[in-house]
Amino acid sequence: MRHRVAGRKLGRTSEHRLAMRRNLVASLFEHETISTTIDKAKEVKPFAEKLITLARKGTLSARRRAIALLGNRDIVSHEDGKTAKKGTVIRKLFSELGPRYLDRPGGYTRITHLALRRLGDNGQLVLLQLVGKDEGSKKRTKSAAKKASGKKGKEKTVEVDESAETSSGPGAVDQQ
Repeated sequence: MRHRVAGRKLGRTSEHRLAMRRNLVASLFEHETISTTIDKAKEVKPFAEKLITLARKGTLSARRRAIALLGNRDIVSHEDGKTAKKGTVIRKLFSELGPRYLDRPGGYTRITHLALRRLGDNGQLVLLQLVGKDEGSKKRTKSAAKKASGKKGKEKTVEVDESAETSSGPGAVDQQ
């Protein structure tokens, strides 16, 4: 019986599980989306969210704790047959991802099921993603549409002009 036993073994030794968890989370922070199996994604998700919560604090002790838990892997890009160092995973975590989620109380990742199955063992594949930047813009467009539809019954109509948005800023509306 597995009563009150946390975590999954995933058919690996404890050292292999730890290394796999670190590698998956580092890849998630580097690419912001990864494709993996459902069990691995469910195992990695809480670890990634704890690290993002540490990054939201932004203190030196939080940075040292994140390095101890995750390691400090380099982000490398390959262009024209040459490799170029773009920074480290911890730097990206604390300078980009932490500030992105300052106003979000949790739920920094999402698991999206894919219709694809892995060749070889037919394992169910999922996408493990960081919740993106486009969330706020979708909310703004929905609220602008609600305001526009609510004012149609009155004498003045409100239309959103895309050219005015780009020239005057994100909140510009053209009234007739």
